[in-house]
Amino acid sequence: MTTVATNAQDTAHMGWFSRSEAWLDSKGKGAWIAAMVLGFVFFWPVGLALLFYMIWSKRMFSKKRSCARGRRRMHVMTPTGNSAFDSYRDEMISRLEDEQASFEEFLKRLREAKDKSEFDQFMDDRATKAAKEREDNTVDA
Repeated sequence: MTTVATNAQDTAHMGWFSRSEAWLDSKGKGAWIAAMVLGFVFFWPVGLALLFYMIWSKRMFSKKRSCARGRRRMHVMTPTGNSAFDSYRDEMISRLEDEQASFEEFLKRLREAKDKSEFDQFMDDRATKAAKEREDNTVDA
């Protein structure tokens, strides 16, 4: 309850621009782009100002996704009160995390095998080229 009150006090002290910026940030990059397009449609200097602000603040090119952070809250889940469901959910999350780790290990081995194959091919090509050059040099002599 105190965090809600604190958040309400924080937003009350923020100006309209800061509140708008925080709201758009919470909605993600798509909201920024939609606001910019609407700015161009209704009054082009507003759209241009939003475009410059997005570029200046690096919102346009950032790789961070605020929406994705909300989806990845598996470890912060609160108990539902149903112990059977909570147990099932925890077991399922644990199993999925194990499968993810196994898959990432598989991808690592796959990349290493591909790298080794490409390196072996490079070395074979290099040896073939060197042998051909030696053969050409002996024929020319």
